[in-house]
Amino acid sequence: MREIQSISQHKKIINPSGSMKVPVVFHVSDNLMPGEATIQELVDIASDPHVFHHVTALSDVHSKKGRKNPTGTAIATKKYILPQTMDTAPNCGMRLIKTPFSTSDLNETQIDKLFEELVKVIPTTTYVGTRVNFDTVMDVCRRGSRAILEKLKIDSDEDKYTFNGGNFFSARGARLLDGQGSALGGNIPSEKEILNSIPKTFLRIAQLRLGILGAAGNHFLDLMKVSNIINEEIAQKFGIKKDQYLFLMHTGSGMLGQYASYFYTPKEKEHRSQKIILELGRRQFLKRNNPAHEQLRRDIPAWKNKKEYYPIDSESELGRMYLTAHRVSANYGFANRAVLTNNIRKAVKKVFGREEELPLVYDMPHVHVQEEEHFGEEVFVHRNGASRANGPERMKNLLELNSRSSEVFAETGEPIFIPSSMATPFYFGVGTDENESTFFSASHGTGKAKEKQGNVPQNREELMEKMKKNKVKLFNAKSRQIIDQDSSHYKDVEEVIAGMTENKIIKVVAKMQPVAVLMA
Repeated sequence: MREIQSISQHKKIINPSGSMKVPVVFHVSDNLMPGEATIQELVDIASDPHVFHHVTALSDVHSKKGRKNPTGTAIATKKYILPQTMDTAPNCGMRLIKTPFSTSDLNETQIDKLFEELVKVIPTTTYVGTRVNFDTVMDVCRRGSRAILEKLKIDSDEDKYTFNGGNFFSARGARLLDGQGSALGGNIPSEKEILNSIPKTFLRIAQLRLGILGAAGNHFLDLMKVSNIINEEIAQKFGIKKDQYLFLMHTGSGMLGQYASYFYTPKEKEHRSQKIILELGRRQFLKRNNPAHEQLRRDIPAWKNKKEYYPIDSESELGRMYLTAHRVSANYGFANRAVLTNNIRKAVKKVFGREEELPLVYDMPHVHVQEEEHFGEEVFVHRNGASRANGPERMKNLLELNSRSSEVFAETGEPIFIPSSMATPFYFGVGTDENESTFFSASHGTGKAKEKQGNVPQNREELMEKMKKNKVKLFNAKSRQIIDQDSSHYKDVEEVIAGMTENKIIKVVAKMQPVAVLMA
């Protein structure tokens, strides 16, 4: 029987024993501890020889079907990358968008009209979103947010308020390796390098898939009302006020990210269509005379059912291919949220008859691999359902590497989003400089609870009635899985926030309440 040692009310540790190479550190209270199956998964990853220092489990930690590593974790490695520790959605993330509206500006009828229009322009399940040509896809893959803003003539500097300046190939933490194995900060890949890392078929599909919210579980667009300002000084720096309305969006890199990740990750495929597209991509892409391609052809089936984690040497040709594919997909995720934001602007203009800027507070991924320095070492941090949570000092250091970023983050710390269910409060905070024990990471939400709490809706009708009682409008909501997003399935957001505050992961800035929700 393994021993779980309590460090504080909201922090626990499993020290190495048996096959474990590093400890597992839980940033949770007793009530938020995961079940035995999730704990075993964390012990398994802590037993991997490539894992550095410790495994971080955050307050939203929980197992996910078809994944070897739980959501809500941060894991560091030296030299090697472990793709099976990551969800197959690079740059699944969230963005918080300010509006000029407050509770005195919009009535219930106006909000209804706005969301009736948003349902039309923020698609959840569709084959074709915003079409772009192949050159635009390649430019997005190389330059991220800035490329799509220029292409669509969107007059916005929102990439300044985006993680890594909206580009995973920027100098802020992104480093590729050249053929001799030396680090090159901020390399932007050529078209040839991209096509040597991702099958062209995947990129052709990406031409049709921008501007889609998606139907993946809990992807959403919420209208939030600021109910309480907790840190007035920091809130002012972000231009956030009590009773203000903001949009919170959660979505990712779509099919391009899924295919690019599956391509390098040994796992059972979830859908028949994915198997077909992946097999087509492999047949077109993998060449018999290329050693890296031959290695991938052998490794994917060989590692599929192994208990151990599949390692990729970052300094190998295969490692360079993986990092390029991962960052290309992540850049597409930024562009996807930029297009959706522009569609929100169009909906606002149509409903209210005037242009509104809708400035971005921040755009933050919570599935990504990033090169960073921790405990005096250069490592790859694998954040799986976890956001980076740098404090002011670390953000200041990053600003010096990449001027294409807002200086406000060097004063406040990195913005952090903690949503929960469709009908429960959302917390906005900032990272601190006292958070090394999570590799400067934060929960990306409350996460699913071990056991369901309170009144559990059994069908869509019961869910809609419960949402009505909570004074939250739910739009679209045609998916059969929509009832799984009810508050009864989620951990207590107040307990999550209490732990994140005690562990000095975040400073809480504001509390918001959902008013209207658009989901699949």
